[in-house]
Amino acid sequence: MYDVIVIGGGAGGYAGAIRAAQLGAAVAVVEKEKLGGVCVNRGCIPTKTWLKAAETLRTVREAEKYGIGARPGKVNYARILENKNDCITKIKGGMESLLGNNGVEILNGHAAFKDAKTIEVDGKTYQAKNYIIATGSRVELPPIEGLKEALLSTDEVLDMTAAPASVLIVGDDTIAVEMAQLLRTLGSEVILATAAQRILPQEDADSSQRLSQALREEGIEIHTRVELSAVTASRKKFACTLSGRQEKEVVVARVICSPRVPNSQDLDLANAAIRLNEDGSIKVSERMQTSTPGIYAIGDVTGGTMQSHAASAMAVVAAENCMGQESSYDPNLVPRGTWTTPQVASVGLTEEQAEERDIDVDVGYFPYSINGYSIARGETFGAVKIVADEEFRIIYGVHIVGPHATELIGEASLAMQLEYTTEELARGIRVHPSFSEAVVDAARDAEKWALYLPKK
Repeated sequence: MYDVIVIGGGAGGYAGAIRAAQLGAAVAVVEKEKLGGVCVNRGCIPTKTWLKAAETLRTVREAEKYGIGARPGKVNYARILENKNDCITKIKGGMESLLGNNGVEILNGHAAFKDAKTIEVDGKTYQAKNYIIATGSRVELPPIEGLKEALLSTDEVLDMTAAPASVLIVGDDTIAVEMAQLLRTLGSEVILATAAQRILPQEDADSSQRLSQALREEGIEIHTRVELSAVTASRKKFACTLSGRQEKEVVVARVICSPRVPNSQDLDLANAAIRLNEDGSIKVSERMQTSTPGIYAIGDVTGGTMQSHAASAMAVVAAENCMGQESSYDPNLVPRGTWTTPQVASVGLTEEQAEERDIDVDVGYFPYSINGYSIARGETFGAVKIVADEEFRIIYGVHIVGPHATELIGEASLAMQLEYTTEELARGIRVHPSFSEAVVDAARDAEKWALYLPKK
């Protein structure tokens, strides 16, 4: 009998297996497809290799602005794919090696519960004192007539050898906006459509507005408060009906639609008395405990923010609780990131969420256009925004749009974890010139003594 069996070998399952092994557990990981899960094989990592290629293309196109004579040549899709595949192979090899180094056994196959202590993997039974369910999420297409014929999956985008002439992207999340900018940079005409009032609706309204502005300036057409209701073939293209206050029709070469849902099916969870939420996600406590003692669940399968670093953080908590420690997960400290240009990153509450909770807030704000390093680099679009308690100066949320936002947000997450106030953050010293100065300057603005902003 194992001490811990982890079901799913993605970013979260991998982290949970290693943490449990570090604590002395006999551990096995069950993976039915490829080690690394969606993140390594079809998500985070391959997407970032493509975005790096797009970023490089944008840099070459703008080189004249910095006095460098350069003209971009033809995009070498074969080389991009080679780099993408090399990165995936390298990371998967490292994962497999590190699991072996920690004594973790890998079981290949599909797992399903026979009871709360027993699973079956492709006909073989295994038992464990504890389980961590880390099965992630999957794409589930809406039942729209004609959609399958027009569909360009995100998997296909990451393996493409040419960008489509035009594309309709249905969605408003990180995946949707990253795909929109990637394809636009590579020459596609891009239409982005969402049923929400704005793109990135989970982010602060200011962040959403800034990214919308940047995308529109690049020529991306954005439609909000509309739903894709029908797709019909039209002269080797597809006519797509967008229903809203007024019905619209757009004609494109392909359609991207990739809503993700928790991957909780086919696990026979009822045999282990594991309860689900209404959306099909597994119900868990702050300890990542399911309704059944000894069975934990982490990552996308629990719903919430579907980002791999959240899954990894949950996995550490679950593994520690499997091994008798008392550990809990605070979703408020999990940063969010979107790797567009400009990047969008955040942690904690938005200004709107704080107000909905009747919290009296102060807002500190500092634009990149005043930051010296941003000016020197010609990257002045964006800002840092801090949402703080009016009386006690507690930092409830930080929102960044601009270069290296996904790196800077780590500083904000640490400040919140250590319960910094805006007064303490405002006293910080950062290297000059650097983007990180903008975080301190935003805290100073919240404290009403910003040195480099006009007097209010």
